Amino acid sequence: MSRVRRNVYFEHAHDKRLSELAAMKGVSVSGIVATAVAAYLSPEGDNREMVAKRLDRLSRQFERLERDQTILIETIALYVRYYLTVSAPLPEAHQAAAKAQGQARFAQFVEQLGRRLGRGHSLLHDLAATQPEDPAITPHPQGDSA
Repeated sequence: MSRVRRNVYFEHAHDKRLSELAAMKGVSVSGIVATAVAAYLSPEGDNREMVAKRLDRLSRQFERLERDQTILIETIALYVRYYLTVSAPLPEAHQAAAKAQGQARFAQFVEQLGRRLGRGHSLLHDLAATQPEDPAITPHPQGDSA
C-alpha cells in the first residue's frame, strides 16, 4: 500500500506526549498518527450511535421497571389501607393467639414464595394462562423488544 506524505501541526504538549508514547511503545510517531486517523475515519470507530441506541434501550427498560415498581407500591398501599379499614381490632384476650397464628401463616407464605421463585413461577403468568382474553392481567415480556 502506498503512502502519502502530509505535514501536520500539533500543539507542543500534544507533540511531546505523542513522542513519549511512540518511544514507550517502540513505534514511530507517524504509525501512531496513521492508526489514530484510520480509527477516526472507520465506521466501526464511531461508537456514538451504538452507545446512543444502547442508552435508549436501557432508558426504556428503566422506565418500565419504574412503572412496575410504582404499580407494586400502589397495590400494596391500597391493600394495606383496605385491610386496616375493614379489620376490626382483636380483644386483648385473643391477641396472643392471633399473633402466633399470624407468625405461622407468614412462615408458610415465605416458604411458598421461596418455592415459587425457585421454580420460576409467576402468579401473573398463571393468571394470564387461565384468562388469556383479559389484557389487564397479561404480563409484558421481560426483555426489551424495541
